[in-house]
Amino acid sequence: MYNVAVLGDRESVLGFKALGLEVFLAENAAEGRVHLAELANGNYAVIYITETLAAELSQEITHYKDDVIPAIILIPGKAGSLGIGMNALRSSVERAVGMDIFGN
Repeated sequence: MYNVAVLGDRESVLGFKALGLEVFLAENAAEGRVHLAELANGNYAVIYITETLAAELSQEITHYKDDVIPAIILIPGKAGSLGIGMNALRSSVERAVGMDIFGN
């Protein structure tokens, strides 16, 4: 059975622990890289990453973009949404259906 992980800074991800998700703290890009590699090669089907951390790990995340598992989903962090997650979702949907169904 696969698990779900949340990766990011303490203030942004600690609340997910109350929901039963496994939380991994990464206060900088170096810690994030280590955790992301471990999670992606582990038993995790879904990895939620804060947008702030994802911005620093864009190359690593791109490596897993076309893989079915793990699904890497960007979530807003403590500073709010940076729009990175919505842009990634828009791009994925456009690739899947052949057009931008969100509109501008």
